[in-house]
Amino acid sequence: MEIPYTISARPDTGVYNAKLGTWLFLTSEMMLFGGLFSAYIFSRLAAPIWPGEILNQTYTHESQVLNVPIGTINTMVLITSSVTMVMAWASLMMKNFGRFKLFLGSTIFLGLVFLIIKTFEYREKFAHHMFPSESTFLAIYFTLTGLHALHVIGGIIVNGYFWGPGSKMWRHQPDRFTNRIEVAGLYWHFVDIVWIFLFPTLYLL
Repeated sequence: MEIPYTISARPDTGVYNAKLGTWLFLTSEMMLFGGLFSAYIFSRLAAPIWPGEILNQTYTHESQVLNVPIGTINTMVLITSSVTMVMAWASLMMKNFGRFKLFLGSTIFLGLVFLIIKTFEYREKFAHHMFPSESTFLAIYFTLTGLHALHVIGGIIVNGYFWGPGSKMWRHQPDRFTNRIEVAGLYWHFVDIVWIFLFPTLYLL
């Protein structure tokens, strides 16, 4: 039995099934990150000094604790990866499978670059004994950025599948495969948007 609306839009929603399901999933993700952002805001409002005392030293701004240049570089990396993700989908729309592989591969590569940079940033904190248990600020920082990193890893795994074995669908069901890349792109853009909020909130404000 063939599953309906995998390519064409549903008459009741105007979108195909996978896209509808992805939007519902992303809505739940917004609630998850929204709750964590709220916890950060209330913790900051309740603190007389923020980030406050860490390892017997008082800090009055996040930039004194976090590496703003590294955060800026990672922001540019993720924004660029969103562009390459769009280009991968657009290449399929133009029936250019070779360019799709190039752009999706670039997206995966940039995602890995983001994680590598974040790993070095974490190592720097750990080398200075800045662990989540040392302060409320560090606890929230590691929770938010760690959860975001897990989402990046998930996106890399999905994109890696579509770049590799999953790309076989293009030969037999190109329209359905194009739709799958579109919804994978929706998730990747969501991950990008979350970081765009995380970076100024944790590093700059």
